[in-house]
Amino acid sequence: MVTLVVDLPIAKPDALETIAFACDGVVEHARTAYPRVSLSPGAWAEVQIPKFGDPPPLAVDVCSDESIDVARAAAVRLRGALEGLGWRIRDPRPGEA
Repeated sequence: MVTLVVDLPIAKPDALETIAFACDGVVEHARTAYPRVSLSPGAWAEVQIPKFGDPPPLAVDVCSDESIDVARAAAVRLRGALEGLGWRIRDPRPGEA
């Protein structure tokens, strides 16, 4: 898993819709406890929001059941697509996507 951090006050459903739009995808399992957006075969994005009343950041977890390299490559593509829409993404730790 690779985490992208976004300092943006946005609701989880809206964030997922934006990710889907940026990647020409769809929100899978919408209105369930585990919605996600498929980014490529074997990679997907999930959104983690702060607890109620906490300020951003919003965390976008890019996951893969294949390898960290697949997740990292998908995160790099997603980051570029979201930055193209005006999102500012910062790394949670040095060395992340």
